[in-house]
Amino acid sequence: MIEGALACRTMTTLFAALAVVGCSLLLLGGAAPEPNPAPQRWELQIKPGPLRIASVDAGDTTGLYLYFTYSVTNKSGQSVLFAPMFTLATDDGGTQIAGDGAPGEVSRELLSRLANPFLEGQLGIIGPLQQGPENAREGLVIWPLLKADVDEIKVFCAGFSGETARLRITDPVTGDPKTVTLRKTLMLRYSTPGHLGADAQPLELVDQRWIMR
Repeated sequence: MIEGALACRTMTTLFAALAVVGCSLLLLGGAAPEPNPAPQRWELQIKPGPLRIASVDAGDTTGLYLYFTYSVTNKSGQSVLFAPMFTLATDDGGTQIAGDGAPGEVSRELLSRLANPFLEGQLGIIGPLQQGPENAREGLVIWPLLKADVDEIKVFCAGFSGETARLRITDPVTGDPKTVTLRKTLMLRYSTPGHLGADAQPLELVDQRWIMR
């Protein structure tokens, strides 16, 4: 239990740091490079599902949570240490790291509701991913629903490609030049018409593409 909590805090800190770098690039107006048309390093196949909303009891409180499931298959020609990172962004500029603010009870409840014996939580899925469809994994990703009125949601999925690029920018605090590393990331875009509540229909995926982030 203690090791799991420490791992969760470590990953949350890492995700937050990556989100800050992404925001810095946006603030600076830096033009991020585009991914290569053909994969230059290992790349995993991800099949995302619709984005859904659930009302879940966690201790003494009941909250609304966004979640989606996905499958990932390794056909890269090599075994890969799979450690996915998911960030949700709304059209008003808000960002959330997957799992941050979602108690363990929420993950356990959703896994129980979905009743898929192969489905794994965000920490449980971390580990070696062997090659071939027979070794495909299925994962669950969760965020608290912080705002019910948004027009668009984007989910950035990192850890599915080994491709990186280095970008030279100016530090917004010190004014000094520095180099940041961008990673090939899959961007999923979901349309969110109307008010999001527990009775909302699943949000269908309207676009997905690779970007450097």
